[in-house]
Amino acid sequence: MADFAELEAQDGIRFSWNIWPSNKIEATKCVVPFGAFYQLLKPLENMPVLPYEPLRCKGCMAVLNPFSRVDFHGKMWVCPFCYTRNHFPQHYAGISEQNQPAELFPQYTTVEYKLNRPPAPPPAFLLVVDTCIIEEELSAIKASLTQALSLVPENALVGLITFGTHVQVHELGFAECSKSWIFRGNKDVTPLKVIEHLALRKNPQAQQHPQQQQRGGVGRFLLPVADCEFQLTAVLDELQKDAFPVQPDERPGRCTGTALAVAAGLLSGSCAGQGGRIILLTGGPCTEGAGAVVGKSNEEAMRSHKDLEKDSAPHFRKACKYYESVAAQLVSQNHTLDVFACALDQCGLAEMKVCVERTSGHMILAESFNHEVFKKSFQRLFTFTDTESSRAMGTAFNGLFEVYTSRDVKVGIHVRA
Repeated sequence: MADFAELEAQDGIRFSWNIWPSNKIEATKCVVPFGAFYQLLKPLENMPVLPYEPLRCKGCMAVLNPFSRVDFHGKMWVCPFCYTRNHFPQHYAGISEQNQPAELFPQYTTVEYKLNRPPAPPPAFLLVVDTCIIEEELSAIKASLTQALSLVPENALVGLITFGTHVQVHELGFAECSKSWIFRGNKDVTPLKVIEHLALRKNPQAQQHPQQQQRGGVGRFLLPVADCEFQLTAVLDELQKDAFPVQPDERPGRCTGTALAVAAGLLSGSCAGQGGRIILLTGGPCTEGAGAVVGKSNEEAMRSHKDLEKDSAPHFRKACKYYESVAAQLVSQNHTLDVFACALDQCGLAEMKVCVERTSGHMILAESFNHEVFKKSFQRLFTFTDTESSRAMGTAFNGLFEVYTSRDVKVGIHVRA
């Protein structure tokens, strides 16, 4: 127990046990479930970076590690997970008990490999902003977005979508004036319709806008911060509350579901398979179009916990099914959804949470966009990790997390946090 904190600082992992049971009878007597909490991208001091490819097991693809049994005379090693005997490659021929590779050092239980791969394309940040809020809240969003632009890497792609009764996709690459493409909030939108409407892919039969076809989504709606910072700042300064009138006995027409579908379609036609995040900033429930969680009339109350338990919420199942389809679309594109919901009223996160959970995004709740919870959380999304050789974002994009266990252990459930 004395080395508990030291081991946690070394590997960034915390276990729910101190001693592993030796048999099934002892395991059944344990009250606390066996689990491990692993902090991804945790900055570790003095972590070695190995400038070569990892040596993997031919049976289960696990990596050579200090827990592997090594036969230095026969130049073989035994995988601790599947017990497969593996031969060392030719460039490991000089290893011995006195000359071991770094991955076999007992203190190097966590290492990084510097792979010989081409540089990854820059990440994309697609901002989806709700304009059905009061001017004070909208001003707070503008200030936070302006600050975020100074934190994002210069080569990162940035786009802007605003929504109220309708959805506006702002074409930041059009420098002559502020230009946006409109989608009706009460119409069903599919990724193919978004791609076709925005002309994101080349069409050999259409010859009217050849320059627009060549540029596609990147260069028109998604641009590097260094190229569009002035244009994006000007659009944010001109951003106003949704102009559609709202009756005293009605809620604002807010098409959150349609806006997310348009954002997913835009990323699908621009950078599918690449790292990207949709950052939704909303201040109320969806009342318009697909994904609506409540009607416009104030006579219809927002669903409560009792309504969900009794299955008497009229919009719940339909909205959940819709957001599940949006989540499947984002997962297939390797994109993430982050939701920042700041309002005193409910925003329909019970229906939208499937999009955040399946894409490993963030969900932040606060009572106002001026609240410190939102400001600090939003700023932390763009934090950097400084190392001796580089400066990288503290957020991963398009990553793959693999878990290997020994024969007698299996993963029961994987919870993303």
